[in-house]
Amino acid sequence: VQLVESGGGLVQPGGSLRLSCAASGFPFSSYAMNWYRQAPGKERELVAGITRAGTTNYADSVLGRFTISRDNAKNGVYLQMNSLKPEDTAVYYCNAALLALGVGRVKDYWGQGTQVTVSS
Repeated sequence: VQLVESGGGLVQPGGSLRLSCAASGFPFSSYAMNWYRQAPGKERELVAGITRAGTTNYADSVLGRFTISRDNAKNGVYLQMNSLKPEDTAVYYCNAALLALGVGRVKDYWGQGTQVTVSS
């Protein structure tokens, strides 16, 4: 199983970045996909998620600025980040979660993360 993130970097406030996550080694279309982030000294938090059916959810702090999408044909999940703020600075992680009705998460896979730094 591999989740490989790319697209991070240094951007000025107000700028945009697009993160990508390439997945392999598991049935991608059967998994919910999520982006988490962890800033220095803070706990990892959920940024955005997309279900197998394509339903999305977002943290309040990124609603209206970030967009998550997936391409099951390419085994990829993406996070378009616009109007970036310094407080968006963090390591961003791709997560694949297999969910079972009435049980919750039964499998979790994580990428190594990609650094996003928003600074002038």
